[in-house]
Amino acid sequence: MPIDCSSVEDGIVVASDDRSRVSHYVPFKRLLEVVIAAALLVCLLPVIVVCALLIKLGDGGRVLFWQRRVGQNGREFWFPKFRSMHHGSEALHAALLERAAPSGGITLKIERDPRVTSIGRVIRRLSIDEIPQLWCVLRGDVSLVGPRPPLPSEVAAYDAAARRRLAIKPGLTCLWQVSGRSTIPFSGQLRLDLEYIDRQSLWLDLKIIARTVPAVLSRRGAY
Repeated sequence: MPIDCSSVEDGIVVASDDRSRVSHYVPFKRLLEVVIAAALLVCLLPVIVVCALLIKLGDGGRVLFWQRRVGQNGREFWFPKFRSMHHGSEALHAALLERAAPSGGITLKIERDPRVTSIGRVIRRLSIDEIPQLWCVLRGDVSLVGPRPPLPSEVAAYDAAARRRLAIKPGLTCLWQVSGRSTIPFSGQLRLDLEYIDRQSLWLDLKIIARTVPAVLSRRGAY
């Protein structure tokens, strides 16, 4: 749906698309992210193999969990993760959403999620569960840096300001991911995502990528 690009909500300018600046930077961003994603997949191959074996040996279930996510301009795509939850966990989603107060009730992030397996808890803390998403970077569904791709059910609850998150390609890491991750409520995530959209540049992407490693190692807000 078209979004009014001249409105202001909660002190956030819902406007300002410098198309000429962004159009010059996007090709370089794409080249950089393909090189980095391919290199990471090669370097992390031993971790991928070990993680897949542990998940399979844990309960004999599937290794990957595929989920529909919403990308740029509302286009949906399949988004993989190493499976970190028990079978049938999706059925508990609606009930557990009521416990998502820290994230504003739109995204589901709870610290002691009963759906998560023991192995899943470890790989989530270390963000290993997200390694398969590098394939989506190579495929072009997501970027390395950008707003995290939401669920269709989350997008259905968006207002006009939140829908601006869909104006650009989503990413694997973003400003709020390196600033506190799940400890930041949805309103804070939205503010930082819109700030990134308005300030996006190759230099900002490199700074966010550099901050992602210590953010992952610190495990702050990872659950």
